[in-house]
Amino acid sequence: MKSVTTFDLQYAHRFYGFKGEAQYLHGHTGTLTIEVEDSVNMGVNMVFPCNEIQKTAWNVLKNFDHATILREDDPLLPAILEVYEKQGIKNGAPQNTMKGEAFKTELATAYPDCRLVVTKETMTTEGMIKIVYELLKDKLNISKITFTSGVNAATEDYKVSKTIDRCPLCGITLNQNGVCPKCGYRKNN
Repeated sequence: MKSVTTFDLQYAHRFYGFKGEAQYLHGHTGTLTIEVEDSVNMGVNMVFPCNEIQKTAWNVLKNFDHATILREDDPLLPAILEVYEKQGIKNGAPQNTMKGEAFKTELATAYPDCRLVVTKETMTTEGMIKIVYELLKDKLNISKITFTSGVNAATEDYKVSKTIDRCPLCGITLNQNGVCPKCGYRKNN
């Protein structure tokens, strides 16, 4: 069975090197849907609490919300960083409170202090799915990710091959010691 949750993300990007309207910096509201698959946890009668999926995923995804997403070879990147430096916001500002954890993968690097994500490939709906899966595959049993942005949409199915130990009282993932970080339940070994 699956638990499904969605996220709305506002971001700006462009398709550097593309011939068409998308070569210009522009903004979108994208909707990301994550489906998590596992057996129904009998203690709470659900696969995984959607609010816990949201908490787990949002720690990473908030880096994409109200962010500029540019490819690493885009000549706009140094220009934007220069402007941020002159404004004194390159290394953050007190108003920038919606920061996620910085991350660096083969596909993308997040710079939360300046609301910037730098990608290896052009940021398309397919590209967003690849990045999100890479960031969350070890935290959630993701069976499907769908991302829509404007008239563009992509989806990818994944084979779930692991079982995650979950708390019978609240449904969330137990830590490496078999303890629920939310309610303190301890698994008997």
